[in-house]
Amino acid sequence: MDEKEKSFRDTHAELAAKLDLFLSKKMADIDYQAIKMKENIATRAASASMLEVYAKSVENMIVASADLSNSDKTDGFLKHTKAFSKGDFSGQFLQIGVSELTMACIMNGLALHGGVIPVCGTFFVFSDYMKPAVRLAALMNLHVIYVWTHDSFRVGEDGPTHQPVEHEAQLRLMEHLKNHKGKRSMVVFRPADAEETLFAWKAAVEENRPVALILSRQNIKNLPAISGDRRQEAQLLSNGGYIVCDCEGDPDIIMLASGSEVATLVEGKKLLDNERIATRIVSVPSEGLFQDQPADYKANVLPARVKRFGLTSGLPVTLLGLVGDNGQIHGMSSFGYSAPYNVLDQKLGFTGENVFNIVKSMIKES
Repeated sequence: MDEKEKSFRDTHAELAAKLDLFLSKKMADIDYQAIKMKENIATRAASASMLEVYAKSVENMIVASADLSNSDKTDGFLKHTKAFSKGDFSGQFLQIGVSELTMACIMNGLALHGGVIPVCGTFFVFSDYMKPAVRLAALMNLHVIYVWTHDSFRVGEDGPTHQPVEHEAQLRLMEHLKNHKGKRSMVVFRPADAEETLFAWKAAVEENRPVALILSRQNIKNLPAISGDRRQEAQLLSNGGYIVCDCEGDPDIIMLASGSEVATLVEGKKLLDNERIATRIVSVPSEGLFQDQPADYKANVLPARVKRFGLTSGLPVTLLGLVGDNGQIHGMSSFGYSAPYNVLDQKLGFTGENVFNIVKSMIKES
C-alpha cells in the first residue's frame, strides 16, 4: 500500500470500506420477489422498472445511453440520479450522445478499472457500431451489461433501417465463442415478458462476463404459468430455456421461441388445443445457457423424437441450433416493411392464426 492510499484510508475510513465493498463485486441484497412489476408491458418498460430498483440500491452502477434514454428506457435509472457534467461527477448517468462505439469502449474501461457495474443502452440495430468493443469485452471477460431495445421489425414507422433482423443471430454467435476460462464469452437474454425481464436483470448483475438484454418496443402479454405462479416459473430463465405451456401426455409438436414471439405461440396453442393437437411451448431466452444444462434436462424440455416449430422475428438461422433439421422455422428473410407493429405482424405472419396453420400442416405431413 503506497502512502497516498494509506493516508486516504486513515482519514476516510468509511469511504475506504465502501471502495473495498465495490471492488469485492458483492451485490446489494435485493428482494426480487418483492419487486412490483406491471403486467403486459414492453420488456423495455420492465427493464426501466428494474433500473429504478438498482438506482436506489446499487451505488456503484453507472448507466450510459446513446442519446436515447427516453426510448431505451434507461431513464428509469436517470430518474433517481443525475447525469455527469463538466466538473460534477456526483451522478451515476452518462449522456454519451450519438456515439455508440465510444460508449461501448468507455464501458470496457470502467469494467477494467473495477469497482463499478457499467450498463449502456441504445436501439438493438445500433449494436452494429458497438460490436468491436463488445467483442473485446467478451475476449477480456469484462462484466458489461448492454441494454438493446426495439428488438425486431416491430419498430413502428422507423422502417427497415431500424429493424435488427440479422442482429440477434450475430449476437448469439458470441454465446458459442469460448473465453480463456472455457466459458461462453457472453450471455444473451431476450426475455419473453416482464417477469422474465426481472430475472434477466438479476442474472445480468450477478454475472462476471458481458451480458446482452434484448428488449421489445411494444407491449407483450405476460405468459401463463403451469403452476399459477408466473414469477416463480420465470426464474427458470436461469436455465436458458424452459417449458412455459404443456399438454397431457407426449406432445405432437414442440413450439419454441424467445422474446415477444413466445406470446404469439401461446395464441397459436389455443387454436391447436381446439383441434386436439398436443403442443408444448418452450421459451429459450438464452440458447447458450440452455446448451450448458445437463443432457437430461435438455432432453426433458426438447425430446429428440418430437417435431419442432420455431418462431423468430430474426433470421430463421437464429433458432436452427434448437429446431434442427426435424422441424420448421418461421422467421424473417428480408428487412420487412414500414408500418405499425400490429400491421406488420399480420402481413408477415406473426400471429396465432398463422402459427396454427403452419403447425397443423406440419402435423398432417408427418
